Amino acid sequence: MSDTTTQGIRVQVTTKYLADRSSPREQQYWFAYFIRVSNLGDETAQLISRHWIITNADGEQEEVRGEGVVGQQPVLAPGSYYDYNSFCNLKTPVGTMHGEYTMITASGSTFEANIAPFTLAAPNSLN
Repeated sequence: MSDTTTQGIRVQVTTKYLADRSSPREQQYWFAYFIRVSNLGDETAQLISRHWIITNADGEQEEVRGEGVVGQQPVLAPGSYYDYNSFCNLKTPVGTMHGEYTMITASGSTFEANIAPFTLAAPNSLN
């Protein structure tokens, strides 16, 4: 699990290997990741974009940038949270992800809410 807080925005991540979608013979390993973004601060903030760095066990990196998350740009009032899940496909049974969300506050300032590194691992692949 990954859990980090930046300027009152807490990002928690858990993952799950998707054996039914994966095909190790074809170097296709699918993972779901589940994210909760919580506003622990005292000012409303909106998630406006995302930046991911995905690294497989061979050291190959892929960067993903885009607006919002899963087609949304959630607004988080103080004390509220937003849950979503998405997917990642790797060609190795183990990898990592990390990144940041660009947030904008009600007063108009922007900052990067860090997403701490987390591991994607098929069962028994870390032995």
